Amino acid sequence: MTILDEVQSNYGKLKLFVNGEYINSETETFSPIYNPAKDEKIAEVPFSTRREVSNAIEAAQEAYEKWKDLPVTNRIQYLFELKNKLEEYSESIARIITQNHGKTIQESRGDMRRTIENVESAIAVAYTLAKGENIDQVSQDVDEMVSREPLGVFGVITPFNFPSMVPFWFIPYAIVLGNTVVVKPSEITPVPMDFISKIFNEIKLPPGVINVVHGAKDVVDEFLENKLIQGITFVGSTRVGKYVYENSSKNGKRSIVQAGAKNFIVVMPDADPNITVPSLVSSFFGNAGQRCLAAANLLLVGDNDNIKKKFVNLSKQLKLGYGLDDTVDMGPVVTKDAKKRITGYIEKGDAEGAKLLLDGRNVIVSEYPKGYFIGPTIFDNVHLDMTIAREEIFGPVASILYAKNLDDAIEMVNKSNYGNAASIFTTSGYNARKFKREVIAGNIGINIGVAAPMAFFPFGGRKDSFFGILHGQIDSVEFFTEKKVIITRW
Repeated sequence: MTILDEVQSNYGKLKLFVNGEYINSETETFSPIYNPAKDEKIAEVPFSTRREVSNAIEAAQEAYEKWKDLPVTNRIQYLFELKNKLEEYSESIARIITQNHGKTIQESRGDMRRTIENVESAIAVAYTLAKGENIDQVSQDVDEMVSREPLGVFGVITPFNFPSMVPFWFIPYAIVLGNTVVVKPSEITPVPMDFISKIFNEIKLPPGVINVVHGAKDVVDEFLENKLIQGITFVGSTRVGKYVYENSSKNGKRSIVQAGAKNFIVVMPDADPNITVPSLVSSFFGNAGQRCLAAANLLLVGDNDNIKKKFVNLSKQLKLGYGLDDTVDMGPVVTKDAKKRITGYIEKGDAEGAKLLLDGRNVIVSEYPKGYFIGPTIFDNVHLDMTIAREEIFGPVASILYAKNLDDAIEMVNKSNYGNAASIFTTSGYNARKFKREVIAGNIGINIGVAAPMAFFPFGGRKDSFFGILHGQIDSVEFFTEKKVIITRW
């Protein structure tokens, strides 16, 4: 079978992928999917019934009984094939991501690169774990060892903003370690995963090892309540994340919950403008601000008026448009509702007394007049008690705050309810070391605006940005296995 290698104008009604087959959903509820640059419908996504989700879970459980007994060296071979196919179709999937989400093609290519890196990391992990841990002669004629065993079926709930990368924070680790999964893509950006699911059949992955269902709360609730589900991974908002964490715990399931953010970038007076300013622009406005590592609050320490002026001027130069145009710097936000919500925050900031230095509400993209575009927006004179400084906006909105010194800045950062990421720009090793040790956040950047961990590092998080004890990416190895201690005497 050869899967389509070109972006289509319309993908029709998406199907469920269960037990290696594409199934028309029995639901009567479908939601239209739009290209946000054009406001054109490109697909319809079904909201799966609870029975359909249960059937997918049962298929995954049946597959697990055979998959767990397959030698790890055999399971790894499927990941090699998966990596090769993702490389082969990388550009096609990137273009679909841009078409469905709105991000630029360069950003979508980055999404795919991190997707593939997680497959590579899972391969390396499996080879390492296959050796086990063993100590001979812990006592007279007694040996002791630890083995890791898979647990069964896991639910994977993913967000709209990285429709290929985030699912692959979990999928390859889960399956190479002997588990099976049921994946729920975002109901806003389900098309990339629909395309990727075709690859699973192309590499002849045994039916039921990976299943894909669509929908919203009903799918989540079935994951939470179905006794065959051993655990759930979630990436998304704090509100929903808390719901998943609390209910998975109540029902005796393990969970990884990566949630919302309100990330600070601190700029010291000694920061190098040539490094700092371009990084600020990409950190605040990359992916149209729709990423959990996006900068939200710019905290200027001391006299930094020059940095502020350069930041505003460079932000004004960003070219907005359809992300499939390689010359575009920033695409639209993902939906009409997202545009309305972000616009509401801008209005709120204006009403609370912040000063608009750059207003992106009325930006015009002549080639795409119906697109969901919001231009870079920058507020000055923002205070910590303002709504725009406290709440996650998830859009291209920057708030500028001020601190007297580094101690003051660190205190302000740590007052946030969130702790996903924080960065500092400085040429002082002392400043950098103090910042990284004292700031309460999971991912720290030193002269790096978006502190995105590589696949072989955990994706950190603190406070309301994370619930649980294990994080995405490499940490999930612990999540998807349980240790068995074996003590023998001969």
